[in-house]
Amino acid sequence: MNPLVSRRQFVAGSALALSGLDASWAQSAHFPTRPVQLVVPFPPGGVVDQTGRAIAQSLFKIWKQPVVINTKPGAGGAIGMATVANAPADGYTLLAAHPFINTLPESERQFGRTSAHDRSHFVPLSLIVADPLVLVVKADSPWKTYEEFVADARRRPDTIAYSSSGAYSAVHLPVEMLAHAAGIKLRHIPYAGGGPALTAVLGNVVAATAGAPAVLAPQIKAGELRALVTTGVTRHPLLPDVPTAKELGFAGAEFYLWVGLFASAKTDDAMVQQLRRDVARAATDSEFVQYMGRLGAPLDVRDGPAFQAFLQQDSERISAAIRRIGKVD
Repeated sequence: MNPLVSRRQFVAGSALALSGLDASWAQSAHFPTRPVQLVVPFPPGGVVDQTGRAIAQSLFKIWKQPVVINTKPGAGGAIGMATVANAPADGYTLLAAHPFINTLPESERQFGRTSAHDRSHFVPLSLIVADPLVLVVKADSPWKTYEEFVADARRRPDTIAYSSSGAYSAVHLPVEMLAHAAGIKLRHIPYAGGGPALTAVLGNVVAATAGAPAVLAPQIKAGELRALVTTGVTRHPLLPDVPTAKELGFAGAEFYLWVGLFASAKTDDAMVQQLRRDVARAATDSEFVQYMGRLGAPLDVRDGPAFQAFLQQDSERISAAIRRIGKVD
């Protein structure tokens, strides 16, 4: 013991520290005592919104408190990020995120700007979904396979056009990663969303686009679109006949439209641990699993540390792709 600290001071300080630990434990043990807010930084109907609503219902069974979806779209996800980062770090305001949490800071750097919030402002709770993208063309297009598409693109660089949901989006990036892996140059035509991007393909305005298999599978099965390749490491259960870029020998094109939950980085560790345990339980609920299966969204539940490792790899792939693309006005 420090001779300059009296016995009375030592005992009082120890009691204070223990009382703080007890208060932290008590807070997490009785959490939640009121509704929890889950911020979704995108408009309703997308994969983040659908996954968020599904996990919210599952968490309600555990917590016996409503999990309220708070839709905060805008600025590529930045508004939703700010909402959670600036909220009290008590576990009552959570964030449902997808690759934008890695994309936004790197894309801002291309313009000499610094993102107000990045991944360091949040603590990962759990990965829930990791869905690869599928590259599609019209069913009556001349390309029957991805190899034929690549060979044609090599003969005609910067000629074959594809549509995306915007610069640095979850369509733009994977297509550029596929193009880089194959050594081809495609022409990028951005649209204001995935719906208009798909319409452009169906209307013969552009040749190709990419999207989540669950979204595009109906048009593929109806014979309107042809799936050429996916960006995962294994074949997608909805499209078992469609090869991955990796198995075709095109390394470096791995990309996932993932969804995960985050809390503020300032959240107490005891609360973080409880949130992780509860989300893990919610993600194994049979109704939740069945619902996500009907959506065609592959579950890939990983706890905080495993999710952190996934995020780091995802960030490295995305950052490299954005630096190659450069500034897009």
